[in-house]
Amino acid sequence: MVLYEYVTKEQLAGFDRYKYSAVDTNPLSVYVMHPFWNFLVKFLPTWLAPNLITFTGFMFLVLNFLMLAFYDYDFTASSAGNQHVASWVWVAAGIFNFLAYTLDGVDGKQARRTNSSTPLGELFDHGLDSWACIFFVATVYSIFGRGESGVAVGTLYYLLWVVLFSFILSHWEKYNTGILFLPWGYDISQGTISLVYLVTAVVGVETWYQPVIWNLLYRDLFTFMIIACSFSVTLPMSLYNVLKAYRSNTLKHSSLYEAFLPFLSPVLLFVLSTTWVIFSPSKILELQPRMYYLMVGTAFANVTCKLIVCQMSNTRCQPLTWLLLPMTAVVLSSITGVFTNETLLLYLWTSAVILTHIHYGISVVQQLSNHFNIFAFSLKKPNQD
Repeated sequence: MVLYEYVTKEQLAGFDRYKYSAVDTNPLSVYVMHPFWNFLVKFLPTWLAPNLITFTGFMFLVLNFLMLAFYDYDFTASSAGNQHVASWVWVAAGIFNFLAYTLDGVDGKQARRTNSSTPLGELFDHGLDSWACIFFVATVYSIFGRGESGVAVGTLYYLLWVVLFSFILSHWEKYNTGILFLPWGYDISQGTISLVYLVTAVVGVETWYQPVIWNLLYRDLFTFMIIACSFSVTLPMSLYNVLKAYRSNTLKHSSLYEAFLPFLSPVLLFVLSTTWVIFSPSKILELQPRMYYLMVGTAFANVTCKLIVCQMSNTRCQPLTWLLLPMTAVVLSSITGVFTNETLLLYLWTSAVILTHIHYGISVVQQLSNHFNIFAFSLKKPNQD
Protein backbone atom coordinates (compact mmCIF):
# COMPACT_ATOMS: atom_id res chain seq x y z
CA MET A 1 0.00 0.00 0.00
CA VAL A 2 1.43 3.37 -1.07
CA LEU A 3 1.11 6.21 1.47
CA TYR A 4 0.64 8.82 -1.26
CA GLU A 5 1.26 8.79 -5.00
CA TYR A 6 3.78 11.59 -5.48
CA VAL A 7 5.06 10.20 -8.80
CA THR A 8 2.69 10.91 -11.69
CA LYS A 9 1.75 8.45 -14.44
CA GLU A 10 3.79 10.51 -16.89
CA GLN A 11 6.82 10.23 -14.61
CA LEU A 12 6.34 6.47 -14.17
CA ALA A 13 6.33 6.12 -17.96
CA GLY A 14 9.51 8.19 -18.06
CA PHE A 15 11.17 5.89 -15.52
CA ASP A 16 10.37 2.95 -17.82
CA ARG A 17 12.45 4.58 -20.57
CA TYR A 18 15.26 5.72 -18.30
CA LYS A 19 18.88 4.79 -19.06
CA TYR A 20 21.72 5.64 -16.69
CA SER A 21 24.36 7.96 -18.16
CA ALA A 22 27.22 9.38 -16.12
CA VAL A 23 30.75 10.70 -16.62
CA ASP A 24 33.42 10.35 -13.92
CA THR A 25 36.81 11.85 -14.81
CA ASN A 26 38.25 12.29 -11.32
CA PRO A 27 41.66 10.53 -11.25
CA LEU A 28 41.23 9.62 -7.57
CA SER A 29 37.92 7.96 -8.35
CA VAL A 30 38.98 6.30 -11.62
CA TYR A 31 42.42 4.99 -10.63
CA VAL A 32 42.11 4.46 -6.87
CA MET A 33 38.59 4.19 -5.53
CA HIS A 34 36.88 2.25 -8.33
CA PRO A 35 39.53 -0.50 -8.33
CA PHE A 36 39.22 -0.62 -4.53
CA TRP A 37 35.42 -0.88 -4.70
CA ASN A 38 35.63 -3.51 -7.45
CA PHE A 39 37.82 -5.56 -5.13
CA LEU A 40 35.52 -5.13 -2.11
CA VAL A 41 32.25 -5.92 -3.87
CA LYS A 42 33.46 -9.46 -4.59
CA PHE A 43 33.22 -10.22 -0.86
CA LEU A 44 29.58 -9.18 -0.56
CA PRO A 45 26.96 -11.97 -0.59
CA THR A 46 24.95 -12.05 -3.80
CA TRP A 47 21.68 -11.99 -1.85
CA LEU A 48 22.50 -8.55 -0.39
CA ALA A 49 20.27 -5.87 -1.95
CA PRO A 50 22.12 -2.77 -3.26
CA ASN A 51 19.57 -0.42 -1.66
CA LEU A 52 20.31 -1.96 1.73
CA ILE A 53 23.99 -1.13 1.20
CA THR A 54 23.04 2.44 0.25
CA PHE A 55 20.84 2.86 3.32
CA THR A 56 23.48 1.41 5.66
CA GLY A 57 26.06 3.89 4.36
CA PHE A 58 23.66 6.77 4.84
CA MET A 59 22.93 5.68 8.41
CA PHE A 60 26.65 5.82 9.23
CA LEU A 61 26.53 9.55 8.41
CA VAL A 62 23.39 9.99 10.51
CA LEU A 63 25.14 8.14 13.34
CA ASN A 64 28.08 10.54 13.07
CA PHE A 65 25.70 13.49 13.24
CA LEU A 66 23.89 12.11 16.30
CA MET A 67 27.14 11.16 18.02
CA LEU A 68 28.59 14.66 17.65
CA ALA A 69 25.22 16.17 18.57
CA PHE A 70 25.45 14.30 21.88
CA TYR A 71 29.01 15.39 22.66
CA ASP A 72 28.99 18.81 20.97
CA TYR A 73 25.40 19.93 20.42
CA ASP A 74 26.05 23.67 20.14
CA PHE A 75 29.48 23.40 18.43
CA THR A 76 31.45 24.80 21.38
CA ALA A 77 33.41 21.70 22.48
CA SER A 78 36.39 22.48 20.25
CA SER A 79 36.76 26.01 21.65
CA ALA A 80 39.72 26.79 23.91
CA GLY A 81 38.92 26.24 27.58
CA ASN A 82 35.98 23.90 26.95
CA GLN A 83 35.73 20.15 27.49
CA HIS A 84 36.82 18.69 24.16
CA VAL A 85 35.26 15.72 22.40
CA ALA A 86 37.00 12.46 23.37
CA SER A 87 39.56 11.02 20.93
CA TRP A 88 37.59 7.80 20.44
CA VAL A 89 34.68 9.84 19.05
CA TRP A 90 36.90 11.23 16.30
CA VAL A 91 38.23 7.75 15.54
CA ALA A 92 34.66 6.47 15.25
CA ALA A 93 33.70 9.48 13.08
CA GLY A 94 36.60 8.81 10.71
CA ILE A 95 35.75 5.12 10.40
CA PHE A 96 32.03 5.74 9.97
CA ASN A 97 32.61 8.43 7.35
CA PHE A 98 34.92 6.19 5.33
CA LEU A 99 32.48 3.28 5.62
CA ALA A 100 29.67 5.53 4.37
CA TYR A 101 31.82 6.65 1.44
CA THR A 102 32.82 3.06 0.63
CA LEU A 103 29.28 1.70 0.77
CA ASP A 104 28.12 4.57 -1.44
CA GLY A 105 30.75 3.42 -3.94
CA VAL A 106 29.97 -0.31 -3.95
CA ASP A 107 26.15 -0.19 -4.02
CA GLY A 108 25.98 0.40 -7.77
CA LYS A 109 28.61 -2.27 -8.41
CA GLN A 110 26.60 -4.75 -6.33
CA ALA A 111 23.52 -3.88 -8.41
CA ARG A 112 25.33 -4.64 -11.66
CA ARG A 113 26.93 -7.75 -10.15
CA THR A 114 23.53 -9.16 -9.14
CA ASN A 115 21.76 -7.89 -12.29
CA SER A 116 19.39 -5.86 -10.12
CA SER A 117 19.98 -2.33 -11.44
CA THR A 118 16.78 -0.28 -11.53
CA PRO A 119 15.92 3.44 -11.70
CA LEU A 120 14.72 3.10 -8.10
CA GLY A 121 18.26 2.23 -7.02
CA GLU A 122 19.72 5.38 -8.56
CA LEU A 123 16.93 7.55 -7.19
CA PHE A 124 17.33 6.05 -3.72
CA ASP A 125 21.10 6.56 -3.82
CA HIS A 126 21.05 10.16 -5.00
CA GLY A 127 18.07 11.05 -2.83
CA LEU A 128 19.89 9.95 0.30
CA ASP A 129 23.05 11.72 -0.91
CA SER A 130 21.09 14.98 -1.05
CA TRP A 131 20.08 14.57 2.60
CA ALA A 132 23.56 13.40 3.62
CA CYS A 133 24.99 16.85 2.82
CA ILE A 134 23.73 18.35 6.07
CA PHE A 135 24.91 15.44 8.23
CA PHE A 136 28.36 15.60 6.66
CA VAL A 137 28.77 19.38 6.96
CA ALA A 138 27.47 19.62 10.55
CA THR A 139 29.76 16.81 11.72
CA VAL A 140 32.82 18.38 10.11
CA TYR A 141 31.94 21.70 11.78
CA SER A 142 32.57 20.20 15.21
CA ILE A 143 36.28 19.91 14.37
CA PHE A 144 36.63 23.70 14.35
CA GLY A 145 33.58 24.78 16.34
CA ARG A 146 32.36 28.32 16.77
CA GLY A 147 34.98 29.70 19.16
CA GLU A 148 37.61 32.38 18.62
CA SER A 149 39.71 30.08 16.43
CA GLY A 150 36.66 28.45 14.88
CA VAL A 151 34.06 29.33 12.26
CA ALA A 152 31.14 31.62 13.09
CA VAL A 153 27.72 29.96 12.88
CA GLY A 154 26.65 32.54 10.29
CA THR A 155 29.68 31.76 8.13
CA LEU A 156 28.97 28.03 8.38
CA TYR A 157 25.36 28.69 7.39
CA TYR A 158 26.46 30.25 4.10
CA LEU A 159 29.10 27.56 3.58
CA LEU A 160 26.34 24.98 3.99
CA TRP A 161 24.43 26.69 1.19
CA VAL A 162 27.53 26.60 -1.01
CA VAL A 163 27.72 22.83 -0.46
CA LEU A 164 24.00 22.36 -1.09
CA PHE A 165 24.01 24.32 -4.34
CA SER A 166 27.16 22.49 -5.46
CA PHE A 167 25.28 19.23 -4.98
CA ILE A 168 22.19 20.27 -6.90
CA LEU A 169 24.28 21.59 -9.79
CA SER A 170 25.14 18.04 -10.90
CA HIS A 171 21.48 17.07 -11.06
CA TRP A 172 20.59 20.36 -12.75
CA GLU A 173 23.19 19.47 -15.39
CA LYS A 174 21.61 16.07 -15.92
CA TYR A 175 18.13 17.62 -16.04
CA ASN A 176 19.34 19.67 -19.00
CA THR A 177 21.88 17.42 -20.72
CA GLY A 178 20.80 13.88 -19.80
CA ILE A 179 24.30 13.15 -18.47
CA LEU A 180 25.38 13.14 -14.83
CA PHE A 181 28.82 14.73 -14.55
CA LEU A 182 30.15 13.44 -11.24
CA PRO A 183 31.90 16.25 -9.30
CA TRP A 184 35.58 15.89 -8.44
CA GLY A 185 35.12 17.47 -5.03
CA TYR A 186 33.09 14.58 -3.62
CA ASP A 187 35.79 11.90 -3.63
CA ILE A 188 38.51 14.30 -2.54
CA SER A 189 36.45 15.70 0.33
CA GLN A 190 35.34 12.30 1.63
CA GLY A 191 38.86 10.90 1.75
CA THR A 192 40.31 14.07 3.23
CA ILE A 193 37.71 14.47 5.95
CA SER A 194 37.95 10.81 7.00
CA LEU A 195 41.68 11.36 7.45
CA VAL A 196 41.20 14.67 9.29
CA TYR A 197 38.90 12.97 11.83
CA LEU A 198 41.61 10.39 12.56
CA VAL A 199 44.36 13.03 12.75
CA THR A 200 42.21 15.03 15.19
CA ALA A 201 41.94 11.97 17.43
CA VAL A 202 45.75 11.78 17.59
CA VAL A 203 46.82 15.43 17.79
CA GLY A 204 43.71 17.00 19.37
CA VAL A 205 41.58 19.91 18.23
CA GLU A 206 44.16 22.34 19.64
CA THR A 207 46.27 21.65 16.55
CA TRP A 208 43.70 23.39 14.39
CA TYR A 209 44.10 26.57 16.46
CA GLN A 210 47.58 27.06 14.99
CA PRO A 211 48.19 29.00 11.76
CA VAL A 212 48.93 26.99 8.64
CA ILE A 213 51.28 29.72 7.48
CA TRP A 214 51.69 33.32 8.67
CA ASN A 215 48.23 34.32 9.98
CA LEU A 216 46.26 31.85 7.87
CA LEU A 217 44.34 29.56 10.23
CA TYR A 218 43.07 26.08 9.37
CA ARG A 219 39.49 27.41 9.60
CA ASP A 220 40.35 29.93 6.87
CA LEU A 221 41.79 27.15 4.72
CA PHE A 222 38.64 25.09 5.34
CA THR A 223 36.43 28.01 4.26
CA PHE A 224 38.59 28.85 1.25
CA MET A 225 38.64 25.27 -0.06
CA ILE A 226 34.84 24.95 0.02
CA ILE A 227 34.28 28.27 -1.74
CA ALA A 228 37.13 27.86 -4.23
CA CYS A 229 36.08 24.34 -5.22
CA SER A 230 32.51 25.44 -5.80
CA PHE A 231 33.09 28.70 -7.64
CA SER A 232 36.24 27.86 -9.58
CA VAL A 233 35.46 24.26 -10.57
CA THR A 234 31.90 23.02 -9.93
CA LEU A 235 29.90 26.07 -11.03
CA PRO A 236 31.94 26.94 -14.16
CA MET A 237 31.92 23.33 -15.39
CA SER A 238 28.17 22.98 -14.83
CA LEU A 239 27.42 26.20 -16.69
CA TYR A 240 29.81 25.21 -19.48
CA ASN A 241 28.18 21.81 -19.99
CA VAL A 242 24.66 23.24 -20.06
CA LEU A 243 25.54 26.16 -22.34
CA LYS A 244 27.42 23.77 -24.61
CA ALA A 245 24.26 21.66 -24.90
CA TYR A 246 22.23 24.82 -25.58
CA ARG A 247 24.53 25.97 -28.41
CA SER A 248 24.58 22.53 -29.99
CA ASN A 249 20.78 22.24 -29.80
CA THR A 250 21.01 19.16 -27.56
CA LEU A 251 19.52 20.87 -24.52
CA LYS A 252 16.65 18.73 -23.23
CA HIS A 253 14.45 21.77 -22.55
CA SER A 254 13.13 24.37 -24.93
CA SER A 255 14.60 27.58 -23.50
CA LEU A 256 17.02 28.96 -20.93
CA TYR A 257 13.99 29.80 -18.76
CA GLU A 258 13.01 26.13 -18.68
CA ALA A 259 16.63 25.15 -18.17
CA PHE A 260 17.01 27.33 -15.07
CA LEU A 261 13.53 26.61 -13.69
CA PRO A 262 14.79 24.00 -11.16
CA PHE A 263 16.65 26.74 -9.29
CA LEU A 264 13.48 28.66 -8.35
CA SER A 265 12.50 26.57 -5.32
CA PRO A 266 16.07 26.29 -3.92
CA VAL A 267 16.58 30.05 -4.28
CA LEU A 268 13.25 30.79 -2.56
CA LEU A 269 14.22 28.38 0.22
CA PHE A 270 17.50 30.26 0.61
CA VAL A 271 15.66 33.61 0.72
CA LEU A 272 13.18 32.38 3.33
CA SER A 273 15.75 30.75 5.60
CA THR A 274 18.14 33.70 5.32
CA THR A 275 15.33 36.16 6.06
CA TRP A 276 14.65 34.27 9.29
CA VAL A 277 18.35 34.35 10.18
CA ILE A 278 18.73 38.08 9.55
CA PHE A 279 15.50 39.31 11.14
CA SER A 280 15.15 36.78 13.95
CA PRO A 281 14.26 38.61 17.20
CA SER A 282 16.15 36.07 19.33
CA LYS A 283 19.02 35.45 16.89
CA ILE A 284 17.79 31.91 16.25
CA LEU A 285 20.88 30.79 14.33
CA GLU A 286 23.16 31.75 17.23
CA LEU A 287 20.76 30.11 19.66
CA GLN A 288 20.07 26.83 17.82
CA PRO A 289 22.58 26.40 14.98
CA ARG A 290 22.45 22.60 14.77
CA MET A 291 18.67 22.46 14.55
CA TYR A 292 18.59 25.30 12.04
CA TYR A 293 21.14 23.61 9.79
CA LEU A 294 19.16 20.37 10.01
CA MET A 295 15.94 22.13 9.03
CA VAL A 296 17.55 23.85 6.03
CA GLY A 297 19.40 20.73 4.86
CA THR A 298 16.30 18.54 5.08
CA ALA A 299 14.09 21.04 3.27
CA PHE A 300 16.73 21.36 0.56
CA ALA A 301 16.92 17.57 0.22
CA ASN A 302 13.17 17.46 -0.32
CA VAL A 303 13.42 20.03 -3.10
CA THR A 304 16.39 18.23 -4.66
CA CYS A 305 14.68 14.82 -4.62
CA LYS A 306 11.81 16.23 -6.65
CA LEU A 307 14.28 17.55 -9.21
CA ILE A 308 15.95 14.13 -9.38
CA VAL A 309 12.57 12.49 -10.06
CA CYS A 310 11.97 14.97 -12.89
CA GLN A 311 15.41 14.56 -14.48
CA MET A 312 15.24 10.76 -14.33
CA SER A 313 11.72 10.64 -15.75
CA ASN A 314 12.47 13.37 -18.31
CA THR A 315 9.53 15.50 -17.17
CA ARG A 316 9.22 19.21 -16.51
CA CYS A 317 10.34 20.41 -13.09
CA GLN A 318 7.59 22.15 -11.13
CA PRO A 319 8.54 25.77 -10.33
CA LEU A 320 7.48 25.68 -6.67
CA THR A 321 7.60 23.07 -3.93
CA TRP A 322 4.54 23.19 -1.68
CA LEU A 323 6.76 22.97 1.43
CA LEU A 324 7.71 26.61 0.86
CA LEU A 325 4.16 27.79 1.59
CA PRO A 326 3.98 26.73 5.27
CA MET A 327 7.61 27.77 5.68
CA THR A 328 6.70 31.28 4.57
CA ALA A 329 4.06 31.37 7.31
CA VAL A 330 6.56 30.06 9.86
CA VAL A 331 9.17 32.68 8.98
CA LEU A 332 6.64 35.54 8.99
CA SER A 333 5.14 34.48 12.33
CA SER A 334 8.64 34.42 13.79
CA ILE A 335 10.10 37.70 12.54
CA THR A 336 6.88 39.63 13.23
CA GLY A 337 6.63 38.34 16.80
CA VAL A 338 3.34 36.50 16.31
CA PHE A 339 5.06 33.37 17.66
CA THR A 340 7.37 34.60 20.42
CA ASN A 341 9.14 31.34 21.34
CA GLU A 342 11.37 30.95 18.31
CA THR A 343 13.21 27.92 19.65
CA LEU A 344 9.96 26.00 20.08
CA LEU A 345 8.81 27.12 16.64
CA LEU A 346 12.08 25.96 15.08
CA TYR A 347 11.85 22.54 16.75
CA LEU A 348 8.24 22.11 15.65
CA TRP A 349 8.94 23.20 12.09
CA THR A 350 12.09 21.06 11.82
CA SER A 351 10.11 18.03 13.03
CA ALA A 352 7.43 18.77 10.43
CA VAL A 353 10.02 19.08 7.65
CA ILE A 354 11.74 15.82 8.62
CA LEU A 355 8.45 13.91 8.83
CA THR A 356 7.31 15.38 5.51
CA HIS A 357 10.54 14.37 3.81
CA ILE A 358 10.45 10.84 5.27
CA HIS A 359 6.82 10.49 4.17
CA TYR A 360 7.76 11.63 0.68
CA GLY A 361 10.71 9.24 0.50
CA ILE A 362 8.78 6.20 1.72
CA SER A 363 5.88 6.95 -0.63
CA VAL A 364 8.10 7.31 -3.70
CA VAL A 365 10.07 4.14 -2.87
CA GLN A 366 6.84 2.18 -2.37
CA GLN A 367 5.33 3.56 -5.58
CA LEU A 368 8.36 2.70 -7.70
CA SER A 369 8.77 -0.70 -6.02
CA ASN A 370 5.19 -1.52 -6.97
CA HIS A 371 5.66 -0.16 -10.47
CA PHE A 372 8.78 -2.27 -11.16
CA ASN A 373 7.43 -5.24 -9.18
CA ILE A 374 10.45 -5.41 -6.87
CA PHE A 375 11.28 -5.15 -3.19
CA ALA A 376 13.34 -2.10 -2.22
CA PHE A 377 15.53 -3.97 0.29
CA SER A 378 15.51 -7.52 -1.01
CA LEU A 379 16.45 -9.23 -4.26
CA LYS A 380 13.52 -11.60 -3.95
CA LYS A 381 10.62 -10.97 -6.33
CA PRO A 382 7.13 -10.24 -5.01
CA ASN A 383 4.56 -12.97 -5.52
CA GLN A 384 2.78 -12.59 -8.83
CA ASP A 385 -1.02 -12.33 -8.80
